[in-house]
Amino acid sequence: MIDSHTHLFLCDPPEDEVVARARGAGVARMLNVGLGGDVNVTAIAAAERHDDVFASVGRHPTEAEGFDDAEAERIAELAKHEKVRAIGETGIDYYRDSATPAAQRRAFEAQVEIARNAGLPIVIHARDPEGETSASDEIFEILDARADGHPVILHCFSAPRRAADAAERGWYCSFAGHTTYPASGELREAAAVLPAELILVETDAPYLAPQPVRGKPNEPAHVVETARVVAQARGVSYEELEATVEANARAVFGW
Repeated sequence: MIDSHTHLFLCDPPEDEVVARARGAGVARMLNVGLGGDVNVTAIAAAERHDDVFASVGRHPTEAEGFDDAEAERIAELAKHEKVRAIGETGIDYYRDSATPAAQRRAFEAQVEIARNAGLPIVIHARDPEGETSASDEIFEILDARADGHPVILHCFSAPRRAADAAERGWYCSFAGHTTYPASGELREAAAVLPAELILVETDAPYLAPQPVRGKPNEPAHVVETARVVAQARGVSYEELEATVEANARAVFGW
């Protein structure tokens, strides 16, 4: 199994312990996702320490204030590292108000361009206020205009009504621990009908622990719980989903 999106640098236990537990659970690869600034360097450093850890570099939308050409240049330079396999997470977050819409769009559009120039997939963060779709809709519009045909990963996929739209565009949908929650039936329905070649799973650790460990800090080892639920929703064995997800991750991350 793989974890397509984790933040090892935010997990409380020592990094070596977290990675070892992931290996023990059968997790073969992890993408350690940076959030901006020096944290991108930290994400790469963990990837340098572990053969099965890779990195993504970018600027999170809630940290988009102050994003400038110099920051874009730093991300583009870091993207040249051999262990960096994606750009992001980036996107738009209207759930929080820590960055203006204009700042988020500026940072997002710049990172789409970096991803295209680097030939790397782009990892998307989308979060709307309860009952709204403005961030998700705007992300789709920007990607349609600026990233047509480029590999896109919808991290922590939470927009089941847009599943068909994502599939039409060939975008990967990465399912996190909240897919396992009793109230997440629509997400499981989306996981059931998406083309197999677009399915990924993740932890977003230390957040969104799956139902069996809900309320506790998440970590990459727990991705297997989410994968079991996605496999059940799709009516396939865990082993079949594992093979599918590992193949998809190899295709998009090149690891």
